[in-house]
Amino acid sequence: MEAADEFLKYRSPLVSRYASKEMAYNFSDRRKFTTWRKLWIYLAKAEKALGLPITDAQILEMESHTEDIDFAMAAEEERKLRHDVMAHVHTFANCCPTAAPIIHLGATSCYVGDNTDLIMLRDGFDILLPKLARVIDRLANFAEKYADLPTLGFTHYQPAQLTTVGKRACLWLQDLAMDVRNLQRARDDLCFRGVKGTTGTQASFLQLFQGDHDKVEELDRLVTEMAGFKKAYMVTGQTYSRKVDVDCLSTLASLGATVHKICTDIRLLANLKEIEEPFEKEQIGSSAMPYKRNPMRAERCCSLARHLVALLTDPLQTASVQWLERTLDDSANRRISLPESFLTADIILSTLQNITEGLVVYPKVIERHIRHELPFMATENIIMAMVKAGGNRQVCHEKIRVLSQEAAAVVKQEGGDNDLLTRVQQDPYFAPILGQLDALLDPKTFIGRAPQQVVRFLSEEVHPLLEPYKAKMDVKIELEL
Repeated sequence: MEAADEFLKYRSPLVSRYASKEMAYNFSDRRKFTTWRKLWIYLAKAEKALGLPITDAQILEMESHTEDIDFAMAAEEERKLRHDVMAHVHTFANCCPTAAPIIHLGATSCYVGDNTDLIMLRDGFDILLPKLARVIDRLANFAEKYADLPTLGFTHYQPAQLTTVGKRACLWLQDLAMDVRNLQRARDDLCFRGVKGTTGTQASFLQLFQGDHDKVEELDRLVTEMAGFKKAYMVTGQTYSRKVDVDCLSTLASLGATVHKICTDIRLLANLKEIEEPFEKEQIGSSAMPYKRNPMRAERCCSLARHLVALLTDPLQTASVQWLERTLDDSANRRISLPESFLTADIILSTLQNITEGLVVYPKVIERHIRHELPFMATENIIMAMVKAGGNRQVCHEKIRVLSQEAAAVVKQEGGDNDLLTRVQQDPYFAPILGQLDALLDPKTFIGRAPQQVVRFLSEEVHPLLEPYKAKMDVKIELEL
């Protein structure tokens, strides 16, 4: 019956449909409240080490009950007390009667609340970074494979000078490389709130240690170290600055913008039938049109990336309206915006990895599109060849202009193929260079240094960036939905 009741309540699709198990667990109640208990244990251990009358038996009792949380009791306590932290203090104390008097000693709610958030943010980045690295790795392999495959470039979504399939992928990679550096920087900049008391002055701890400032500083250092952080913020109010949340979520929003651009490009190329995302044997593209192969993964990434970008407004507004040492109107908002940002980033990276592991390229389609546009693009080369053969540049330019307009009329008004090359071959004026036309129209002569740029970019920028993640590169992504 309980399982059936689950379908009577709203469930976030971020978790029920998409997110990885590790990211869903990172922001779960189990993870959150287990971390609270660990923080209380760290505090008790540090206080004992600095001389407070706390016994080994009390600490052992707390450690033996780190995981066995009575969520029903905690919920009932919170209904009575209207205070989540005190509800869990009481619940922990209920199973640790010996340690009950020293649980949360000297601390404020933000000792467990904010410090747990910082741990979750740090560990969230640690989940995302290898996933982002794998996306970069897959795209780098793709770029290398197609480094010299000519394709139409597009500006204003109109055919422009040729590039290569691999060079275009390097444009995507350049943005992703910025993202991995930004995420790593934001992760490394995170500090611990530490042991700061109700308004950040550490007054309660100074009283506990009878005015010994050195012991209060050492308490802060010990707890910070036990939590796995190298340093704590030197000053806080009751909370750590909510600008920290802005910094973290802005890097994720920037990643969202990158992914949206990449997946929009893939969707546009899928429309041209030049590149397609993976498509399973039994996958259905449309309930009405059985022939369709919709780019649903790329569309999902774009949809969720917009949500990720939009979430940035929450911490920006929250940081701007915090009053003096703190106000509680941040709490309910942060319960949503922080987890959802990391869950959403997690989903789009998993989906993008799946896309990049199975991108399909259709060289013949790309070649046909090039043939359709290349005669127009080759006109400058034809003019230069005629001048080298003794022709007059201005006369040649006028000849090409007239023939180009006639060919364009065939394409646009009659729906025919681009026949400019045929018109050039039939005009006696161009007889001196007819033997050069195949060479003049070789697509590889129109791609400039694109292949060399790909090789150098991958070698000097991309591969070194992936070195720290080499041990985590073999994970393959299979999407359940």
